[in-house]
Amino acid sequence: MATSKARTDKPGEGQGKRLKREPMSRVDTAWLRMERPTNPMMITGVMMFAEPMTLKQLKRVIEQRFLSYARFRQKPVDGATGAQWVEDADFDLDWHVRLSGLPGKSNPAAEKKALERFVSQLASSPLDPTKPLWQFHLIERYQGGSAIVSRIHHCYADGIALVQVLLSLTDTSRESSQASRLDKAWLKHDAAPVARRVGAVDKYMKLGGKVLEQGMAMYRDPTLAGLIAKEGGELARELVTALALPDDPPSLLRGRLGVSKRVAWAEPLDLEEVKAVGRACDCTVNDVLMAAAAGALRGYMLDRGENLDGMTLRATVPVNLRPLEHAKKLGNHFGLVFLDLPVGEDNPLRRLERVAECMNQLKSSRQAIVAYGLLAALGLAPPQLQEVALEMFSRKASAVATNVPGPQQPLYLAGCLLRDIMFWVPQTGSIGLGLSILSYRGQVHFGLVTDARLIPDPDAVVRRFGAEFEKLLYLSLMGGWEHPLDAESAMALLEEPTPA
Repeated sequence: MATSKARTDKPGEGQGKRLKREPMSRVDTAWLRMERPTNPMMITGVMMFAEPMTLKQLKRVIEQRFLSYARFRQKPVDGATGAQWVEDADFDLDWHVRLSGLPGKSNPAAEKKALERFVSQLASSPLDPTKPLWQFHLIERYQGGSAIVSRIHHCYADGIALVQVLLSLTDTSRESSQASRLDKAWLKHDAAPVARRVGAVDKYMKLGGKVLEQGMAMYRDPTLAGLIAKEGGELARELVTALALPDDPPSLLRGRLGVSKRVAWAEPLDLEEVKAVGRACDCTVNDVLMAAAAGALRGYMLDRGENLDGMTLRATVPVNLRPLEHAKKLGNHFGLVFLDLPVGEDNPLRRLERVAECMNQLKSSRQAIVAYGLLAALGLAPPQLQEVALEMFSRKASAVATNVPGPQQPLYLAGCLLRDIMFWVPQTGSIGLGLSILSYRGQVHFGLVTDARLIPDPDAVVRRFGAEFEKLLYLSLMGGWEHPLDAESAMALLEEPTPA
């Protein structure tokens, strides 16, 4: 087993040999240093299978495929001169891949609740810093099959890359072979707008330190914003836009965080139905799903007695800044944008229109690349400055929201059919709510992770997700197909009595 000596800065300790070391990137360092007791920086995933899987089978796959990424045999070690990746001389696969059980199983619904509680406990518990920061927990028997809960620290890679890593463990047929490996099967449809931004990333990252310095100056003295925007060009204008955003309004979604997380996931939606709503409303699948999520939050907050008149909350949304096929190189290569969640809007179609309008504006901005540059600067900033900057930005949003398109063909791991998959990214700073959306095999999976102090019952939110989508689907079916739906007539349609 690994001991504290593996964290020493003296080469040659551990097994009497010089341990391999390499510097950690600035952005990966920033995510390492964001770790807080209230928000562990782990990406947590659940994979559910139609057949039982043995621990021996899982370990074989982890050894052959997961550990083919040399990074996962390394642990991050932070020091005065910066963070480094250091080979773990006492690497122990038995610690990283282990068997777990669920108590009180009796029926599928009870098993789901038990698994949600188990995932909640893991999402609340930080990984051991003396070892590589990842773990797989196998539940051998779950709803007639099995389940795997994975935890990987955000400093290893972003959500896009880590979902690809997990999917690289799978095959497109039950019999594993080189020909059946998933590999690039789902990466050929990479979004061109993302790739076009890649060339600008290095330029903005170099300016990150200056931007951070300017941003903190503006935070202390807002009258400087106009001058910086005038003299600093496009980069500074984007920064001013982000910093000029007021803090998110007080609500039950914000408050003092605790150290316990709660996790829940909804029944999946049919992807073709989501696409149909998008076509009818002239918007994207992501717009439809985020509008449904905003509606689910609205219903929950109203039931809790919240006054939502005119309220708009924001979610920080990660934006991929590299072609998907490059995600296998690991590391964090994404920026962040602020997306409006109009929870104060009672008209579901107008809610969708507002989400789509905000997303369209963000697509033409450089906000994501500016955020990437800021993260790079934070990786080298003094701890006090890191704390102030993280708190400043996290107050401008109430949630983190991610949407990852997964493969649509059936996948297998160790010969077992992957039935469902879901993951959650960590929240940062004072944010206590995480929304996750992932599509797989023609279905859309929606999950929620919350701070237990703020939302102790996330299931009360996720069960509204399907109902909110059903409203949009109903309007799409009832509206005229020759032109986009009209928000003004949407409420009248919803209020019409249902035929007997």
